[in-house]
Amino acid sequence: MTLASPARACGIDFGTSNSTVGWLRPAQATLLALEDGKVTLPSVVFFNAEEDSIAFGRAGLRAYLDGSEGRLMRSLKSLLGSSLIDGKTEVHGRALLFRDLLAQFIGELKKRAENLGGRAFDQAVFGRPVHFVDDDPAADQQAEDTLAAIARAVGFADVSFQYEPIAAAFHYETEIAREELVLVADIGGGTSDFSLVRLSPRRARAGERRDDVLANGGVHIGGTNFDRQLSLACVMPLLGYGSRLRNEREMPSGIFFNLATWHTINFAYTRQVWAEQQRLRLNALDPERMDRLLALIEQRAGHWLAHQVEEAKIALSAQETSVLALDRLTPGLRHALTRCEFDLATATLADKVESTVAALLADAGVAAERIDTVFFTGGSSGVPRLRQRIAALLPRARAVEGDLFGSIGAGLAVQAARRYG
Repeated sequence: MTLASPARACGIDFGTSNSTVGWLRPAQATLLALEDGKVTLPSVVFFNAEEDSIAFGRAGLRAYLDGSEGRLMRSLKSLLGSSLIDGKTEVHGRALLFRDLLAQFIGELKKRAENLGGRAFDQAVFGRPVHFVDDDPAADQQAEDTLAAIARAVGFADVSFQYEPIAAAFHYETEIAREELVLVADIGGGTSDFSLVRLSPRRARAGERRDDVLANGGVHIGGTNFDRQLSLACVMPLLGYGSRLRNEREMPSGIFFNLATWHTINFAYTRQVWAEQQRLRLNALDPERMDRLLALIEQRAGHWLAHQVEEAKIALSAQETSVLALDRLTPGLRHALTRCEFDLATATLADKVESTVAALLADAGVAAERIDTVFFTGGSSGVPRLRQRIAALLPRARAVEGDLFGSIGAGLAVQAARRYG
C-alpha cells in the first residue's frame, strides 16, 4: 500500500512478550523504533523502589536483572480475559489496579510513538488474538472491551481491532507477486492464532476483504505456556517440586505453578507463603532443594529464574542443549536442558496447536494440498516441534518466515491507513 502523505492512524501490536507500533509513511520504515533503536518494546514494567521510578521494556528488565530493588511485571496481556484483570497488587506499599498497570504500559506506547512521529495519534487499530479466552465468547468479548476502554483512557479517541494473523497476512501481501492461498501461523507469547486467506496484489487494492478470509482459529497457547511447561518439568524439581515430605505426602505444588507463570510470580513473595515454605522445609525429605526455593523467595528472584528458562527455550530452538547457570540459588549450580526434554515437556501443547490447525482446515472445507504457503510470524513460531507438526499437515505448502516480531505491527499499520486514511 502506497501513500502520498502519512497515515492519520497507527497500528498497535500489544503483545504478551513484545509490543510494536506501526505507522505508514511515504518512503519510510513502517515500524517505529520504540527503544534503543529497536522496533520492539518488551511488555515489561519495572517499579524501581530505590529511585521511586518506573522503567519500561529492556530498561526495566535490565534494572531488575542488575539487582535493583523493586517490582517487575511482565506478560501483561495475559491479564486480559482472566479474573485477575479486576484485581490489584501491591507496589511499594500502595495498591495498584491491574487495569491501571495495563494503562501505564499502553500509555507509554502511545507517548513513544507520538514522540517519534512528531504528532498526536488519536486513532489506532489494535491487534487481538482470535481468542483471548477459549470457548467462552462472552469472556472473549469482555477482554476486547477492556482493552478498548484502557486504550481510550490513555487518549485514543477511536479504537478498533483486527485479528493478529490477518494483520500479518496484509503485511505479507505487500511482498508477493501472484495470488496465493496462505495459512498465517502467528505463534506469539500468549496465543497461537491462524488465518486462512487469499492474497494477491490485485486483491490488496480492494477496500473490503471479508470474502478473502476463509477461516480463523486459535488457541490460548503461546511461548509463555512453553516456558511454564519447561520450567515445571525440568527446573522446578530442583527447588522441590514433586519431592516428598516426611509423612510421604508430595510437596504442595501451588508455589511452583506460580513461579513458572510470568504474571503470577509475585504471588510467591507474601509473608504467608514465606512462613509456609519455612514450615515445609522442616519436614522435607530433601531440604537442599527447599533451601534453593527459600533463597529464590528471599531474593525475589522468580523473574530472574523465569528469564533463564525463557532464554534456554529460545536457545533450544537452534541447538540441542542449553545450560542454566543457577549460582544465585546454589553457588556453582549448573543444570543442562536438552531439546528432547523440551519436546517431551511441551508435547501436549504441540498436540493442541496441531489440532487447532486441523480444525481450521476442516471448518474452511479446504484440502491441505490446496494451500500454497504457510507464513510464520510471532516469536514462538521458531519452536522446531511446532513447525514440524504444522508442516506435516500441509505437505505441499512452502514455509515462509516473516518478521517474527514485526509482521503484525506492520500489518496493523496497513489496516489503520485503510480504515482512517
